[in-house]
Amino acid sequence: MFPAVSSPRTPGTGTRRGSLGGGGPGSTPRATSRKGLTLASSVSSPVLFSPAGRRSSLSSRGTPTRIFPHHSITESVNYDVKTFGSSLPVKVIEALTLTEVDDQLTVHIDEGGWACLVCKEKLIIWKIALSPITKLSVCKELQLPPSDFHWSANLVALSYSATSGEAHSTQAVTVMVATREGSIRYWPSLASEDTYTETFVDLGGDKTYSFLTAVQGGSFILSSSGGQLIRLIPESIGKIHQHVLPQGEGVLSGIGRKVSSLLGILSPSSDFILSSVLWDRERASFYSLTSSNISKWELDDSSEKQAHSWDINRVLKENIIDAIWGSESNYEAIKEGVNIQYLDLKQNCDGLLILAAAWHLADSPCLVYYSLITVEDNGYQMSDSVTVEVTQYNPPFQSEDLTVCRLMVPNFSSQTACLYTESAVYMCSTGTGKLSLPQEKIVFNTQGDSILGAGSCGGIPILFSRNSGLVSITSRENVSILAEDLEDSLASSVAGPGNESVVFDTSTKNDTIAQEDKTKLLKAAFLQFCRKDLGHAQMIVDELFSSHSDLDSDCELDKAVTQISVDLLDDYPASDPHWAESVPEEAPGFSNTSLIILHQLEDKMKAHSFLMDFIHQVGLFRRLSTFPVRGMPMATWLLLCEHAEKLAAAIILKNHHSRLPDLMNTVILMALNKRDCDVPSNLTPADVFFREASQVDTICECLLEHEEQVLKDTSVESVEWAEVVINVNSILKDMLQAASHYRQNRNSLYRREEPGEKEPEYIPWTATSGPAGIRTAIVCQHRTVLKVVYPQADSNLRNVLMEQLVALIDGFLDGYVSQLKSVDKSNDQERYSNLEMEYLQKRSDLLSPLLTLGQYPWAASLAEKYCDFDILVQMCEQTDNQTRLQCYMTQFADQNFSDFLFRWYLEKGK
Repeated sequence: MFPAVSSPRTPGTGTRRGSLGGGGPGSTPRATSRKGLTLASSVSSPVLFSPAGRRSSLSSRGTPTRIFPHHSITESVNYDVKTFGSSLPVKVIEALTLTEVDDQLTVHIDEGGWACLVCKEKLIIWKIALSPITKLSVCKELQLPPSDFHWSANLVALSYSATSGEAHSTQAVTVMVATREGSIRYWPSLASEDTYTETFVDLGGDKTYSFLTAVQGGSFILSSSGGQLIRLIPESIGKIHQHVLPQGEGVLSGIGRKVSSLLGILSPSSDFILSSVLWDRERASFYSLTSSNISKWELDDSSEKQAHSWDINRVLKENIIDAIWGSESNYEAIKEGVNIQYLDLKQNCDGLLILAAAWHLADSPCLVYYSLITVEDNGYQMSDSVTVEVTQYNPPFQSEDLTVCRLMVPNFSSQTACLYTESAVYMCSTGTGKLSLPQEKIVFNTQGDSILGAGSCGGIPILFSRNSGLVSITSRENVSILAEDLEDSLASSVAGPGNESVVFDTSTKNDTIAQEDKTKLLKAAFLQFCRKDLGHAQMIVDELFSSHSDLDSDCELDKAVTQISVDLLDDYPASDPHWAESVPEEAPGFSNTSLIILHQLEDKMKAHSFLMDFIHQVGLFRRLSTFPVRGMPMATWLLLCEHAEKLAAAIILKNHHSRLPDLMNTVILMALNKRDCDVPSNLTPADVFFREASQVDTICECLLEHEEQVLKDTSVESVEWAEVVINVNSILKDMLQAASHYRQNRNSLYRREEPGEKEPEYIPWTATSGPAGIRTAIVCQHRTVLKVVYPQADSNLRNVLMEQLVALIDGFLDGYVSQLKSVDKSNDQERYSNLEMEYLQKRSDLLSPLLTLGQYPWAASLAEKYCDFDILVQMCEQTDNQTRLQCYMTQFADQNFSDFLFRWYLEKGK
């Protein structure tokens, strides 16, 4: 473990500076930054990695039962570096044995669970697995096209036709390879090594190619060293269609280069050098990193458009220099002589992650400082708020060519990062998380050894060493990705004193497990997954829920998964001292030791994300069915999404609690009283309310009751009279939008890919009816705003009220649309018709008053979005706007707007 030097972080930016032993006396970290912020030196997370630092009752957590024997490769202080999976296939061993030390070998470890070894003109592809106790791996050998250059694994790409997350058979894997010159060879199926198609890509001149990437719809992108990109789309007849991706066609294309540079949007330049490419499958976006910019394209199955191109030097250079040399007295002079290289581009839950190297030749000694920069892509622009983490890896500068280093992010949901060169891997963190891994350099320096490639499997960093083959790197104590207190809580709830063998004994028989609490055992598997032991987690799950189990088993699965999710949602933060005496002995959560209250909601949201990763990776997601909610069955995966939505809403509500403490404390106390919740003397009502996040929606009814009382008791002339309505609107609007935003943005996490049984009718929690329902609250608020407050308000206040009200109506109608879409119209015509009639009536009731008040732009925006043609025609008639009516006839031609208009005029006798 190395001493880490950390600086205070400001919102949006962050810096950390440290040194790695061996750098010489000049590598001692500076004591203060240029901005005068004091830096404190401390050892990284000592309690996190020391069993002695934990409560004695949880000491078993440090070394969970190992299920596979692994051979240790090299010495490391904080990490286990061991052989990974089963033995290498014979063809791979032969290739490694017969090559000379000087022969160039490269390896690509694909996220789908395949490894590719490029050895001279051969490409060997084999399936890799977590467990060594498997049958011999599938292994195929393919012949690469001729080339005058060295072949590279960077120019090998695999695409899958099977459902993501499942084990891919050779029939479902397609392979494309390219040479540096542009020769392309494509195998439609890995099962048929001798069946392939060839073509050639020629951009003209002496261009060479650096990367080949599998992207949308079974197609590929070939990237030249100068940053030009070619889309390759194989067709069923054996032809490979190719076209160049558009450059400089983003949202601000057509403006001059000087102006576009100021805006951070650059058109391509011939002096760019491509460093890395990145494919974001979830958002169907492709990124390229050059020496000057990051460009982004949005893809569908056959076309693409450039979304933006971001000048990284404009924003990043000063941040990086300030993080490293900011405390120097001659900072301004140093700034002019710093060299920066952008080396690699990856992605995690915090955004895009850029690896950069910086050095200043006048330094003595001159060191290369490797930094990780996190930046968020906001859609059509990059955020100017960045986090710079200067790692402690700062070797002596030798030459610009020797600064080459690559980045691996093994787990999207965590802040773990691995830097690697041919001879070493450096484990560290991105600096954006609450916890940080110990930074350590692990050397592969035995005779003839080198790192040929890297990737990940099950969230575990995997390297391919020339001498040892596949090698995994895990924290020596199997540190969990969960927040420490929550992980401890989970461990103690599934493995009480003396009963760990029940949970972790893999020899336990099915008939024994059937008598145990399956929820508890599924928690045990989740715990192992969080400790990055996917193999053990999978074995427990397979024992619990055999793929051939009957329907009762799947019902138990839905119950167990739902219970774990609720336990996470409502977990007691007992490790916070003022909670310690207030946790019931039989707490419904994980245990009596859980989240620190300050970070409770954020940690619960992260834990929920890990739970979803677990459910997907162990193959349980596709087996989920339904679970009763609010008296009706709901698809279990949608219920899990609801839990996360409530956490998102609770986080927003907590922000409002900080902004409006008097209002929020009043309504929180009302909500607790309705639920008959006692507030212990050592806790506040907010402590108790936010602990039980599953009940966050109970606040809505209380907000309206409080608002009604204030309006009744307060003079119309007082500021508070209108202010309470504005605040209630704001809280309701922000909660609903946070839930909706999460539902839309994380849709892929909760979407079933394969067709199955028809889902039951879906009523989001944001669309509940009844006295305490959110639909009821919005209708009441609509009436209060328009009947009570709006007539008394001036023009400025009216604008604010109307903007808030439109957002509430939008959320209301969106809930109905979701519900209507979930009803099977063909099988339940009566239910669909009744619900549609109810929706149309509510839509009219909410939008018509906007016309009456002359709020035409707001009425139009909602009527256009929700296709309320009656409102649109009335608006055009009232404003005598025939041009707009003609536009609507074109805009809604496919929805028979013209027929509706004709009938409307007939009914009105016009």
